[in-house]
Amino acid sequence: MDWSACSDEYEKLVFRLNTPRVVIDNSVCSTSTIVKVDSARKHGILLEAVQVLTDLNLSIKKAYISSDGKWFMDVFHVTDQLGNKLTDTKVINYIEQSLGTIHYGRTNFSNGLTALELTGTDRVGLLSEVFAVLADLQCNVVEANVWTHNGRIASLIYVKDCNSGSPIQDSQHINRIEGRLRNVLKGDNDIKSARTSVSLAVTHTERRLHQMMFADRDYERKPILQLTSDSSPTVTVQNWVEWGYSVINVQCKDRTKLLFDLVCTLTDMEYVVFHGTIKTAADKASMEFYIKHSDGTPINSEAERQRVIQCLQAAVERRASKGVRLELCKTDKQGLLADVTRTFRENGLNVTRAEISTKMDTALNVFYVTDALGNQADPKLIEEVRHRIGLSNLKVKELPLVYHQKPENEDEETVGVAGAVLLSIGSLVRRNLYNLGLIRSCS
Repeated sequence: MDWSACSDEYEKLVFRLNTPRVVIDNSVCSTSTIVKVDSARKHGILLEAVQVLTDLNLSIKKAYISSDGKWFMDVFHVTDQLGNKLTDTKVINYIEQSLGTIHYGRTNFSNGLTALELTGTDRVGLLSEVFAVLADLQCNVVEANVWTHNGRIASLIYVKDCNSGSPIQDSQHINRIEGRLRNVLKGDNDIKSARTSVSLAVTHTERRLHQMMFADRDYERKPILQLTSDSSPTVTVQNWVEWGYSVINVQCKDRTKLLFDLVCTLTDMEYVVFHGTIKTAADKASMEFYIKHSDGTPINSEAERQRVIQCLQAAVERRASKGVRLELCKTDKQGLLADVTRTFRENGLNVTRAEISTKMDTALNVFYVTDALGNQADPKLIEEVRHRIGLSNLKVKELPLVYHQKPENEDEETVGVAGAVLLSIGSLVRRNLYNLGLIRSCS
């Protein structure tokens, strides 16, 4: 017997079994593109699949998650940011290729940048001070993401040396960066909880921001700055003792990357989503997850139940867009971010979230700003700031719509609510199989 040939055939069989099957269909639904994925199940693979779609800024309008034994089957109804079906063959091919390799994990590239991680107490002008220190230390900010929640700030900033254009590796330089940034974050009253770190580690930026805020226990803190129009998401958790599941229901305002934020938090808390139904209508989202611990047990105490509720509420709120969206497009230069954020601070504007990027020699930055108390900023003040920075460079942008009204005759499926009557597991699985197109009827 040719054992080497047998070994090759076995490896091919293992590869076929572990490689996800991906089907992208534009003919089934008139309003969205259907993306179906089925594969061998492993912890975190749902998050990998959702990450592929959200990294492309696609909106997930509906989704059905079903896992049976060591296999999972998911279907996603997706659109672009304008609510249109996907027609670009390059995008479709990228989705197929990326989802086809999620079983092996996704690789993130640092592109020769040094990562700075910062957490501390948020205050007006803090970001201005951070960018001023980086400019003074000859650090060129290439990319950055800043989140604030419940009076805390978390930021992941990617920099390179201004002179050499290389990652910052000199230990003395790194120590100076950490020391000065830690002093800025401490301020007068945050000596114990301010944290900084510098590394060449490669990570998914938004997942890391969730992890940083989770480690900072932002979900336990009371909000300091909050817009009066904000409303907290409703999260309920019940145990389904008969089948050993904990059932989570989330009702909140819909927005981009919402599903990613929730699945990311559940995954990092070591929960496994076995079944789920996600549905959006107008600007509302309804999500139901059937979960267990990674060891197969459900939530087992009232304290844990309350913690899950707090953490999922925080996951929804961290990325929620608070304030006026300002978009900066300007030729990049050393100290540009320090100058812009100093102008915000001098005019009493607080940055609640920021997305910093650089393309070629152009800075493409997005800021969400409120007044110092967390309320909507005065439009006259915004215009004054725009005049100082440049009307053509800094523009007020409306938030992109993440929902679109469906035709009145479109068939809608009723989604169960864990707070009402729990469905039987057989009914749930049959419904998900029907939505996946694997059976003819779910009745």
